Amino acid sequence: MFDRLHVPHVGAPDPDKKTSPIADEGAEEFDSVEQASPATSLCFFNGAKYASGKYVCSGDTLLRCETGVWIREGTCDPDNP
Repeated sequence: MFDRLHVPHVGAPDPDKKTSPIADEGAEEFDSVEQASPATSLCFFNGAKYASGKYVCSGDTLLRCETGVWIREGTCDPDNP
């Protein structure tokens, strides 16, 4: 089972710092964002780098890095997954 307690909490996106696009997997916007993003295995959140497959919590939203795009995976609340 995925342990949401050990995922870094990164806060809200800062418009003055580099943050990769955030999309819902399976949504039409994901396809267009994925095509527009350069092919990379890194995501950025507020200027910090994260490898593809890594997770972060932004507020109560769990995000997963997938080839340069953050994908919404659900909630960071361990009591309400």
